[in-house]
Amino acid sequence: MDEKELIKSIEGGESDKLELKPSLSQINEIVEAVSGMANARGGHIIIGVAKSGRITGLEIGKDTVERLSNKIVNSTEPKAYPKISVENIDGKYVIAVEVKEAIDKPVLACGRAFKRVGKSTVRVSRDEYERMVVERYRDKVKFDEQICKDASYDDIDTRKVKWYLEQRENARKVSKKVKIRTKNLLNNLKVLKDGKPTNSGILFFGKSPQKFLPNAKLRIVKFKGTRVTHPTLDTLNCEGTVWEMIGQAEDFIRKNIRLLGIRTEKSFRREDKFEYPIKALREAIINALIHRDYFETGDVRVFIFDNMLEIINPGTFPKGVTPRNPKHRPVNEVLCNLVYDIGFIEKYGSGIYMMRELSRKWGNKEPYYSIHPVETKIIFESSVKEPTFVEIDVELNSRQEKAVEYVKKKGRITNKIYREINSVSNRIAFEELSQMAEKKILGKKGKGRSVYYVFR
Repeated sequence: MDEKELIKSIEGGESDKLELKPSLSQINEIVEAVSGMANARGGHIIIGVAKSGRITGLEIGKDTVERLSNKIVNSTEPKAYPKISVENIDGKYVIAVEVKEAIDKPVLACGRAFKRVGKSTVRVSRDEYERMVVERYRDKVKFDEQICKDASYDDIDTRKVKWYLEQRENARKVSKKVKIRTKNLLNNLKVLKDGKPTNSGILFFGKSPQKFLPNAKLRIVKFKGTRVTHPTLDTLNCEGTVWEMIGQAEDFIRKNIRLLGIRTEKSFRREDKFEYPIKALREAIINALIHRDYFETGDVRVFIFDNMLEIINPGTFPKGVTPRNPKHRPVNEVLCNLVYDIGFIEKYGSGIYMMRELSRKWGNKEPYYSIHPVETKIIFESSVKEPTFVEIDVELNSRQEKAVEYVKKKGRITNKIYREINSVSNRIAFEELSQMAEKKILGKKGKGRSVYYVFR
């Protein structure tokens, strides 16, 4: 950054990429700012400038820069090595610290992680810190290959192993008669390690997968209308193994989407078909369950509206993979292989193309994606344009809408969380949650201090 760029940035004031410090006496805050910028998009820290932009200047000794550099390096982990330079502005010396976005995140300052939020450097929450750590080691640590915590071989259902062998024989022509012990088979399938089931083993063969992996659920909600603020007509929380949840979801969807009667060109006979191609929806749900990020605490969700159907799963596409460039780079490779073995997916990397083609042939628009850093949503638009619900008495205030969005992402909300996200009193939280329960937008569960609210 030359002198003109430096002056221009100072005049622009502090931002998420610029921190101004009047002196080196604030060294701890400077180190925290280095952590915050390294964990974000990088930036500059200018020392010798007041918050107002007034140049206060510094006295620079022969070892000033070296001491600052050593302090930053010794106080950060992994070590941060920002570019430090002394600049002269109108006869006054300032120090410019250029911080690059870190490759290995999070960068800690004195044992704590920070991030930039607007003009401020704030401490990273525990949940966000854990997500950063998981992201850092994601390529080295595969969720589905890890041993499932607290699970034992007794938690494997041998009847489901037998079912798998039968399905594999039907789908892939591999004989179901195996000459090795079940434990050896499971070792070969990479779902058993050191005699203990892996996460993929529990997800595919477990007696009660959600006992060990509570976020491994599929939640489906049918709304009466076109928005999540409208009343719910039906809900289902799918549990069990991955393939059991797929079956439960398909049954629920068949009951909760419209069956259309059309006249064919070849005869006067009526032909019935669903408003969406079931095979395409099934493929999208399978993808959501086997390619999701199980390190994230959220579950897979399916929302059925009058005008569209959304399938949302935690996580995003791997690097180098996009909806327009769907390469085979599975997040959970072992789980993916097991689902392929039983014929639930036919060809690696072809699912997105297949869903598009099926939708076109069905007379629907191609499904499209909405991608967020922590979740991926695929949207199927209905061919039916007439809504079945007119919004009359379900108007919500901004706090209630925020609560609905929270339930959409997390599955439930409590009075305490409502107060926290809206900064309101206990009385207001109780009244507004009760209003949504009365309007049948949310349902009240539990008793006393254990009360929580979910979609009805």
